[in-house]
Amino acid sequence: MSEYNDWNKRVIAEFRANGGKVGGQFEGAPVVIMHHTGRTSGASYENPVMYLADESDPATIYVFASKAGAPTDPDWYRNMTASGTATVEVGTETYDVAVRELEGEDRDRAYAEQATRYPGFAEYEVQTRGIRTIPVLALSRT
Repeated sequence: MSEYNDWNKRVIAEFRANGGKVGGQFEGAPVVIMHHTGRTSGASYENPVMYLADESDPATIYVFASKAGAPTDPDWYRNMTASGTATVEVGTETYDVAVRELEGEDRDRAYAEQATRYPGFAEYEVQTRGIRTIPVLALSRT
């Protein structure tokens, strides 16, 4: 098993043991566990990521396919946009969501807010400039 998968498993275990709260680099940040299906493998996957709550719509959160500033999109992004649906764990709740990619000003506004709250996201954007635009997904409770 890769170091990345081991790290994800530890974060997920901590999240579940502490009612949706984790320490380390995520300490104090809102974290969601996304459940999605591989678009070619059909396998089930879980990924913990930070999210931004939509302040005007409590049924929607935003996730950012930053991959820590890597030059490629994360697999979870491709899986979730291919299926259009996923399941999430937020705090102690688990529910299904519709997946929609934000574009243009909506994408830019959500990303800028996340980068203001968590400056690491601003750095990810610098790292990917000229390579890719970091996608933002809206996950809306169904």
